[in-house]
Amino acid sequence: MIQSMTAFARESATTEQGILTVEMRSVNHRYLDCSFKLPDVLRSLEPGLREKAGMILARGKLDCMIRLQSHPAQLGLMAIDQVRLDAVLAATRIIVQQLDGAAPVNPLEVLQFPGVYSAAENSEEKLQKEALLLFEQALASLQQNRQREGDKLAALVLDRLTQVAEEVNAARTLLPQLIQQQRDRIVARIAGLGVEADQGRLEQELVYMAQKADVAEELDRLDAHIGEVRRTLEKGGPCGRRLDFLMQELNRETNTLSSKSQSATTTQNAVELKVLIEQMREQIQNIE
Repeated sequence: MIQSMTAFARESATTEQGILTVEMRSVNHRYLDCSFKLPDVLRSLEPGLREKAGMILARGKLDCMIRLQSHPAQLGLMAIDQVRLDAVLAATRIIVQQLDGAAPVNPLEVLQFPGVYSAAENSEEKLQKEALLLFEQALASLQQNRQREGDKLAALVLDRLTQVAEEVNAARTLLPQLIQQQRDRIVARIAGLGVEADQGRLEQELVYMAQKADVAEELDRLDAHIGEVRRTLEKGGPCGRRLDFLMQELNRETNTLSSKSQSATTTQNAVELKVLIEQMREQIQNIE
């Protein structure tokens, strides 16, 4: 399938440590260039993420951002060892009873006693696995979006390509008539001068001029390039560079056609071809 290099994807999931969000955006680029913005706890995943992206994408500038937003209910969450706390409180009561003028027990100091309080431990390994899975989901979504956009681009290119083929056929149909018109025009001019021309030399010059104005080879090559563009689109896969090269070849033959033009009709054909080729080239810049 044909893929565009322009797409966006976003996936979110709720984890024990908060809301995990993966956002991806890709645009056209000469090769695959990946950029990641990750929280510190996921920084070690970057080489693996880059490798996975390279297995799915061939070209494009990929910007990926992963965010971890903590749950409000988890802020300040703590774990208290009730058995340890009861033992500490019992010991403080004994001390208060036996020590005259003892200050009241400070709850914060009790919490600081070893073993009474501990912050809830979060599994870094589990979070990384969840982030990796969410990244794969977002990457698959990005690829689907690129394929949908690629189908639209391919349809636009094929539509313009059909119009290019029509212009080439129109120029080919008129070619014998244009050559004959040029021959008749030259013969009429010589006859109007009232001089007797060497018929052998005249025929040689007419053949030479006809060869210079003959664009049959250019039209044949244009047909060949049109067929190659169709085959490339049908084959699919990463083909943007090949299509761009074919656009250059189409444009080169069109320029030759324009330079050899001997009539307003052929010139108009060449102008239409250039417009259509440029429209295709603009769309192809976004094809992977």
